[in-house]
Amino acid sequence: MRRPFFVCSSIDMPSLPRFTQAHCELTRQIEVVDEQGVRSSVTIPAERALTLYVDKREIVTLMTLGANPELLALGYLRNQRLVTDVSEVESITVDWEAGEAGAGVAAIKTYAGIQDIQALTDKRVITTGCGQGSLFGDLMGDLEGLCLPDAFISQARLHSLLNTIRLQETVYKSAGTVHGCALFTGDTMRIYVEDVGRHNAVDVIAGWLWMNGVQIDADAVFYTTGRLTSEMVLKSAQMGIGVVVSRNGITQMGFDLAKRLGLCAIGRAKNKHYLVYTEHARVLTEASV
Repeated sequence: MRRPFFVCSSIDMPSLPRFTQAHCELTRQIEVVDEQGVRSSVTIPAERALTLYVDKREIVTLMTLGANPELLALGYLRNQRLVTDVSEVESITVDWEAGEAGAGVAAIKTYAGIQDIQALTDKRVITTGCGQGSLFGDLMGDLEGLCLPDAFISQARLHSLLNTIRLQETVYKSAGTVHGCALFTGDTMRIYVEDVGRHNAVDVIAGWLWMNGVQIDADAVFYTTGRLTSEMVLKSAQMGIGVVVSRNGITQMGFDLAKRLGLCAIGRAKNKHYLVYTEHARVLTEASV
């Protein structure tokens, strides 16, 4: 593993935090034996523990591939609403050898600290996300401030989006057992992220948006290979995205939350098949155009 070092951000703005670049290998080779006793080598995804500390206070331990640990940490703070703007964070230092039992550490330093951090982190709901998804505080009950665009998506654009995902080179194709998330504007895939948990992947995208100063367009679409749980719906909504597409299905809480927010949730989407769970009229078929 590479030792961390600081780099300049992709945008020359003094308000952006300093990052290390503590990337890790995403996969490893292991030897297996099949049902006939034949030995062979297979590729499996890496999985590492990363403990987040904010101003020397331990917050949470996430299980991750380790591809984008700094963006993961930043996006986690954003989606938990522990920070409200990227300019509040001075630096994020990741060291994969600093924790106990080989765990990695992400040391997050803020300029002024986080007010009421004890109260904000005391109440935690463990979600159904792979690894250790969590939502701090009363985020589920604090939805009034979320205003989503009345975004529409044509059937042709949805098919194009799914084909782009199909052609994407991924860790999943070589090793399996990971989730992928992507952000589309128009027909362009702006970013694709894989991790052991879908909630990690969406946090990385949230961090990337902040670090690159990207404003969400009204026609933005979020794609995930994972289930549309309440956590995934809420995190998508917090980024201002009105259409979410999943290769998988939706949970009851995810469905109820999507209806409450007016978010168009599409699932079981693969090739040219899909199910529209909520806001049915916002998926434009040829007959409705």
